[in-house]
Amino acid sequence: MRWRRCGEDAALLDCDSLDQMRAAHATLLAARPDGVTDVVPGARSLLVVGDVAAARAVLDGADLTHPPDGDPREVTLDVHYDGDDLALVAADAGCSEDAVVDLHTGAGYTVAFTGFAPGFGYLTGLPQALRQPRLDSPRTRVPAGSVGLAGEFTGVYPRESPGGWRLLGHTTTPLFDAHADPPALLAPGDHVRFRSVR
Repeated sequence: MRWRRCGEDAALLDCDSLDQMRAAHATLLAARPDGVTDVVPGARSLLVVGDVAAARAVLDGADLTHPPDGDPREVTLDVHYDGDDLALVAADAGCSEDAVVDLHTGAGYTVAFTGFAPGFGYLTGLPQALRQPRLDSPRTRVPAGSVGLAGEFTGVYPRESPGGWRLLGHTTTPLFDAHADPPALLAPGDHVRFRSVR
């Protein structure tokens, strides 16, 4: 791991892996060191805002091989598996569309970090057979609620936007509501399951 200053009151921790970042993030959230005002996870990095020395003191003695035990929030999303790329995903996985649905709903996922758009969670835990590349040519319009996958992640588009993930289906569950508290349904560390309603 390597620390890099980000302005006067923050530092970026470059981690060796996604799992190490998740462990560092969970460790800081559990310890709540005085003076640390925000901790923002990324794919392989962690932004620490506030008293960086206090955060470093917590992490220097921590076991970052896996996240500490906690009581994660459980979220279940109902999905209509009718996505434009369901047949493509099945063909590349070498299985039927029903098998893709079974694989996707049979796995448990964890929100590793959020980004791209407000409410968009990058979920880890995707079965190996479903780990496929983004589309060669991104779509200019992906409808809100679209459930997709790309690389090692699966996720849900919280609003209409361009995107290059392979689409498996859609959910009608709102992922982001600016008037709600909190506005985003998913937060890092949450456990997510998908349930087929097709």
